[in-house]
Amino acid sequence: MSKRDAIFPAGRQALYEINRYSAAIRTGDLLFLSGQVGSREDGSPEPDFEKQVQLAFDNLGEVLQAAGCTFDDIVDVTTFHTDPETQFETIMSVKGKVFPQKPYPNWTAVGVNWLAGFDFEIKVIARIPAA
Repeated sequence: MSKRDAIFPAGRQALYEINRYSAAIRTGDLLFLSGQVGSREDGSPEPDFEKQVQLAFDNLGEVLQAAGCTFDDIVDVTTFHTDPETQFETIMSVKGKVFPQKPYPNWTAVGVNWLAGFDFEIKVIARIPAA
């Protein structure tokens, strides 16, 4: 059985402890990241939607970095949207900056009616690069 190692970005572990989950779990050469939202340092939602999406990607990048990964290591993306029809263009604009060239990771987008005060969430699976 593979060992599981919890990964936390620097300075944000307290937010994960409050809600009792890990930012990511490393097992073998795979990294499974919990959903990341556009939370500010205190954990509150960024009110501006475009900034919230960018901050979610920034927070995702911090977790990837803590595990020795980059956005290039992502193989699967799932995003959650509270109003996909009106948010899609903004999300695609930010996503296009993060994943500017092929091959793009897999992507599944899901419309939801609640994200604990947020409007966008992203979770990914990444392959950890060989040392």
